[in-house]
Amino acid sequence: QVRLVESGGGLVQAGGSLRLSCTASGSILRLNLMGWYRHAPGKQRELVAAIPCFGSTNYADSVKGRFTISRDNAKKTVYLQMNSLKPEDTAVYYCNADLTDFDYRSVTSWGQGTQVTVSS
Repeated sequence: QVRLVESGGGLVQAGGSLRLSCTASGSILRLNLMGWYRHAPGKQRELVAAIPCFGSTNYADSVKGRFTISRDNAKKTVYLQMNSLKPEDTAVYYCNADLTDFDYRSVTSWGQGTQVTVSS
């Protein structure tokens, strides 16, 4: 079984910064693609940023230049540094991981979500 635990959400004023963390645990042979999604009220869940084991990161156009995704494979952790936050960034942020477990199965796992609220 795999578990993703997020932390770092909260309330911040527009222009401020937050750093989200997500740590994976459990039956994990290899973490492949990791990413952050968000779900705002009245909107569909959207991909914010993704980072593979090797290769280029990917960002939603709305966060390019403001958000940075990174990972520490030794700690099985992915981070999302969010700068210059805007009220429209308000959402529940979810960590996502595509991984290979010890039985060599491909698994997609989600965190429980962390609320980010940006006040104007």
